[in-house]
Amino acid sequence: MFDRFFPDEYVASTYVIPFEKLYEEGYRGVIFDIDNTLVPHGAPADERARKLFERLGQIGFATCLISNNQKPRVDMFNREIGTKYICNAHKPSTKNYIRAMEIMGTDRGTTLFVGDQLFTDVWGAKRAGIHNILVKPIHPKEEIQIVLKRYLERVVLYFYKKRLKNKGN
Repeated sequence: MFDRFFPDEYVASTYVIPFEKLYEEGYRGVIFDIDNTLVPHGAPADERARKLFERLGQIGFATCLISNNQKPRVDMFNREIGTKYICNAHKPSTKNYIRAMEIMGTDRGTTLFVGDQLFTDVWGAKRAGIHNILVKPIHPKEEIQIVLKRYLERVVLYFYKKRLKNKGN
């Protein structure tokens, strides 16, 4: 019942993802959510985010930010990163996931998506046919509508973890 929301992978943080290994597997583009995926909600890019995007460029990845935030928020974050982006993306609509792939010159088979929310980030990426990685939110401070969604996410993640456990038996 909840399968449509299950991530392809679930990790503790964006910053532990083995991007070198994923590049070796044939991925060439990474689409990122911003808030609570790369930095706490509303924060500018920090040293860790800057180093990540520098590392991704050195590996050979194209990158694109896709955010439901408005342009001023995305501009503020991207000032230090300098990558392509799409704001006001209306995730989980697939339109801007597809647009991000066009911008990066990648396709469904060579693109990864990294985000912290099941019902917008992961579901949109799954619907667009993109390999997706759910990360735990960086910081607990969030807007009220996100806090409410987190309660529902806990239910879905319970069944996701239960399925993983059953596959291990």
